[in-house]
Amino acid sequence: MTAVVVVVILVFLILVHELGHFTAAKLFGVRVEEFGIGFPPRALLMGTINSTEYTLNWIPFGGFVRLFGEQEDANEHGKGSFIDAPRWKQAIILLAGVAMNAITAYVLFAVALGVGVPAVVDQLQPNQSAQLFVSDVLPGSPADSAGIAAGDQIISIQDSRGDAPAALTPSAMVAFVSDHGGVPLTVTYLHQNATTSSSVVPANGVNTQNAGQPAIGIGLVMVANVALSPLQAMQQAIYTTGNSFVLIAQGLWGIIQTALQGSPNLSGVEGPVGLVSQVGQAERSGVGEVIELAAFISVNLAIVNLIPIPALDGGRLFILAIEAIMRKSAPKLAVQLLNTIGVALIILLMITVTYNDIARLLA
Repeated sequence: MTAVVVVVILVFLILVHELGHFTAAKLFGVRVEEFGIGFPPRALLMGTINSTEYTLNWIPFGGFVRLFGEQEDANEHGKGSFIDAPRWKQAIILLAGVAMNAITAYVLFAVALGVGVPAVVDQLQPNQSAQLFVSDVLPGSPADSAGIAAGDQIISIQDSRGDAPAALTPSAMVAFVSDHGGVPLTVTYLHQNATTSSSVVPANGVNTQNAGQPAIGIGLVMVANVALSPLQAMQQAIYTTGNSFVLIAQGLWGIIQTALQGSPNLSGVEGPVGLVSQVGQAERSGVGEVIELAAFISVNLAIVNLIPIPALDGGRLFILAIEAIMRKSAPKLAVQLLNTIGVALIILLMITVTYNDIARLLA
């Protein structure tokens, strides 16, 4: 089911992107010959409206828009031809897909914040449940020696008699640990999606600020689903969307820098296989987290499509800018060659990313 959710998210976001191209083309009088759900071969012609065919295709990973004159064929000039439209109109049509992904990301972030997403809380509200996470681990502490790491979720802690804190909160756990100095405690926690149990012995001197208080050397935070009001969600979504664009752009620039230095590092990049794991984790946190992840993917699609690689919107915009400077169309053979290279680079990237995804799963 998680794989199905991933496919649904990707298809939806790609269709939204193509809907941007479709809408802009219609507004500027460029003829849209086909709006396809999925990729060919064609499975079904759902109908034809205003010379546009709406089709359902066999490969269910996204969709496409086929514009009249998009390929600059000799027989595709004249009224409604994309290639004969003013270059500023062509640019807007190409940018419309990215714009739609950005708008969709904002809407999804607003919905997620309204539904509720995990956030750090100091106190629990009535009937509110929370999870306890490790925020940091002191080097050389009992927790560090036991293998507990930042980001792990604490499931339980108890002594040999089975006694445990009255509530799984930071204050209750600190009090429980301090009352069991020198006594082995069993901590059960979720580490890298696997449930693990370790024995730790609270000791004095672990925390230099409270050297006389037994501790195991971890910082704790409570995380609960927090839902904002509609107005708060819409306001917060503006900042969340902007921060996501900055964060992803910085990460992409870091990859480009390492590639230019001759040592590209794609270990942190995830493809569709990796997304299954990410969505699976998000599902455990609730619907809001899944929607928020979909918004983050939409931001990724917007930025990736702006990369000036032929076959992507960014590459086509780059060629369009060159043509505007030269005041003439680029040589057809050169464009075809660049598109072929671009497609080859994208295929190579997908193979590399998928290999990394599978390697992470096997590890």
